Amino acid sequence: MNTTWYECKVKYRKVDESGSHKMVTEPYLVDALSYTEAETRINEEMSAYISEEFKITNIKIANFAEIHPFENSDRWFKSKVSLITFDEESGKERKSNMYLLVQANDIKEAFDNTTRMMKDSMSDYTIPAIAESPIMDVFPYFTGEEDQLEKFKSIKASMHSEEEIPPSVPPTPDTDTLESKVPDFSPEETEVLSVNETDSTDSSENNIF
Repeated sequence: MNTTWYECKVKYRKVDESGSHKMVTEPYLVDALSYTEAETRINEEMSAYISEEFKITNIKIANFAEIHPFENSDRWFKSKVSLITFDEESGKERKSNMYLLVQANDIKEAFDNTTRMMKDSMSDYTIPAIAESPIMDVFPYFTGEEDQLEKFKSIKASMHSEEEIPPSVPPTPDTDTLESKVPDFSPEETEVLSVNETDSTDSSENNIF
């Protein structure tokens, strides 16, 4: 299923670096299935960050094909990517544009990150423009399936480790158990055993010579 991003503009009273309050309107992105869900989600997300009253002034579908966050980056850049295809009928090249929102610290890093994201593209492409975006933050939609997948992997790994437990040293038999397995002989049987043992001893001695 394709992801649809909605740009939501939020108006609220913000405290600047000098400590004074001023009204600002900032754009944010949310992943949603409809305008109604986008409005619900942006209200939930902003309620966690803004303690004072705020207002959603505008919601529209954002023209971004892909969103790519990067660690240790706090700015968003809009990269224009032109895909180049060859029209066999006309014999001419055709270009189709798409826009990526890439996180980076400056223009050069945004270009490098865009190139990294496009390295697996099957088509030739160019990056004719990159500009810093006013987007303040991005709120993707999580279904919770990621956590379930990690939980499944951990359970599967634990089951696999139990199957590979090395064989342990067999326990030492109990003395009482061994004694219980020794058969009882009658006095007559005991004499026969003694005689047989004596005969076998004499026989072995005679074989020496």
